[in-house]
Amino acid sequence: MSRVELRAGASLAGVYGLRMLGLFFILPIFAVDAPRLQGGNDLTLVGIALGAYGLSQAILQIPFGLASDRLGRKPVLYAGLVIFAAGSFLGVVAQDIWTAIAARLLQGAGAINSVAMALAADLTREQHRTKIMAMIGASIGLMFALSLVGAPLLYRAVGMEGVFALTGLLSLAAIWVVKFEVPDPPASLPEGKPPDGRGKGLLDIELLRLNAGIFILHIVLYAMFVVVPPLLLDVGLALPEHWKLYLPVVLVSFALMVPPILYADRRNRPKPVLLGAVALLLLVEAALAATRAGLAQLAGLMLAFFVAFNVLEAMLPSLVSRLAPSRGRGVAIGVYNTTQTLGVFFGGLLGGWVAKHFGTTWVFATCALLSGLWLVAAAGMRPLPSAVNELSSLTFSIASGVDLEGLREALARVHGVREAEVLAPERIARLKVVPGQWDEHRVRKLITGEV
Repeated sequence: MSRVELRAGASLAGVYGLRMLGLFFILPIFAVDAPRLQGGNDLTLVGIALGAYGLSQAILQIPFGLASDRLGRKPVLYAGLVIFAAGSFLGVVAQDIWTAIAARLLQGAGAINSVAMALAADLTREQHRTKIMAMIGASIGLMFALSLVGAPLLYRAVGMEGVFALTGLLSLAAIWVVKFEVPDPPASLPEGKPPDGRGKGLLDIELLRLNAGIFILHIVLYAMFVVVPPLLLDVGLALPEHWKLYLPVVLVSFALMVPPILYADRRNRPKPVLLGAVALLLLVEAALAATRAGLAQLAGLMLAFFVAFNVLEAMLPSLVSRLAPSRGRGVAIGVYNTTQTLGVFFGGLLGGWVAKHFGTTWVFATCALLSGLWLVAAAGMRPLPSAVNELSSLTFSIASGVDLEGLREALARVHGVREAEVLAPERIARLKVVPGQWDEHRVRKLITGEV
């Protein structure tokens, strides 16, 4: 990867990480803390509070993606982070479950996930996109691990009010990262009809398949965390001690996720890796439903769960960004994140409702059923379109005497060039070309300034 790609991946992973840390801090402690709130003994309402931010995110992901396509990625990121911080500070003053739900809804109204992923795709070449998404996914997993370790200890020190306040401060810190660390995106592609083979619609069956997958994945995650923290209490692990299970499980899962991600990326074989991860998810949920696990068994099953979760969390957005229309990437990723955050909302709601009426075992059984449906749907996944596989991504340094004004448009008009980007600060041109058919001589004349 180039220096710009590495910087983009690291900084956007930092933005994602700071924001997701704020969200994850609440996940392992809210179900235990909720009874102190007025109305907080109702497990259905507790589940809604956990997943409420997903509802407002789902409503606003596509509008945020559209706005970022038209107004630019960074201004929309700033707005979303401020809104998220406002929701966090509302949570500080919550004394009843309904105010807590309102705070989570306002947090979710800062729906920047699609914008950040679109910016990551803007700043990276296609062959490195899985690595960038894996960096972002790893940061999410790391923040998840940190929250699982730190949240119980922080809760004991400052209470739920302090946890909400910290989430707001972390969101404001992410604004600084966006401003000073994230590179500016290149200019957008020229308007007009998408090149042949690159104009797949947002209702393409493969995109729908991926969207359904992320929806189910987050239903399973949030439904589980309605019942897993109380389950750990039942097997004798006090809340401040939960980190002793979560930390090694999540850290080991990071190491175990790397080989399948590299295999899928280098061999261009995402389907077997994706199917294997979904199958593992199904096995974990079925085992949790079928047995009354002790502490050791829970640790092993949670390790397997996080391996599957981390692999899928890294692969799915990368596949969406590769299949999405080039000029509608912000909207396509907005649709993806809408289904993701709907999964958050319905996961919390479903987990709370099923736990209240049928018990913990049926929460896991429901998750197993949904995972099985996903496995069936994913089995029909087709190889990536040949237009994606056959394009080559090339990077050129632009000679110092070449005027950058209009260069991108000139490069895009060269025979065999499907996409062109010019990064002015670095004086770099990035092209996607049809191997054996692009006019290399004309490209080199344009970037060297030869007459």
